[in-house]
Amino acid sequence: MDLKLGDFVRFVDENIEGYITRIIDKDTIGVTDSNDFEIPVLASKVTLVHGDVHDNDVVVNKANVAIPEAEFKKEGIYLALVTDQHSNSVAHFHLVNETSYQLLSSLTTEKQDHFKGEFAGIVPANTAKKIYSAQLGDIQIWPAFRLELLTHTNANVEPKPAIIFHKSIKGKDLSVAKEEIPLLNQKGWLIRLDAPQTTVDLEKLKERFQGQK
Repeated sequence: MDLKLGDFVRFVDENIEGYITRIIDKDTIGVTDSNDFEIPVLASKVTLVHGDVHDNDVVVNKANVAIPEAEFKKEGIYLALVTDQHSNSVAHFHLVNETSYQLLSSLTTEKQDHFKGEFAGIVPANTAKKIYSAQLGDIQIWPAFRLELLTHTNANVEPKPAIIFHKSIKGKDLSVAKEEIPLLNQKGWLIRLDAPQTTVDLEKLKERFQGQK
């Protein structure tokens, strides 16, 4: 059974249920119950409770309808970090796509030359998708992200160049104020992935230096 941070589970041998708030090792997890007490338990001793829907995980599949170029939104791709609605100790990373493109995405984590594919899939236009979860208290030892994105559309619009985000998220990245994220219906931290690159006009720069002589 593929258990993840934030999953709602029930103990097999006891009348206890709660949310997974820690992955201790490959066999053991930490489950926080309704009294906010984290209980270590073998993963084989819990069962996933189906029907418990996390608002943040809901992605509405939208038909890939051609959009007139005048209405096509080309900007607005973010990596969003929000805390779990049931446990502030768990952080969820979402790929937020406010554009009219589909995003073909791949996330690989990297830690001490160890690589792990975490997510691969399509994020439709104007939706968000959870791609990774981690313990917020472990931020200093989080792996580096290697996130690669391609844009796709049936509309007569030029695709963006491939986006490659390769970075380790540190505490200083969360020192800014949280922002409202409409597609997730909560506040969180946003990292813009499709920010336009600043270009330098070499001729104007040359003229400026010559004018200072």
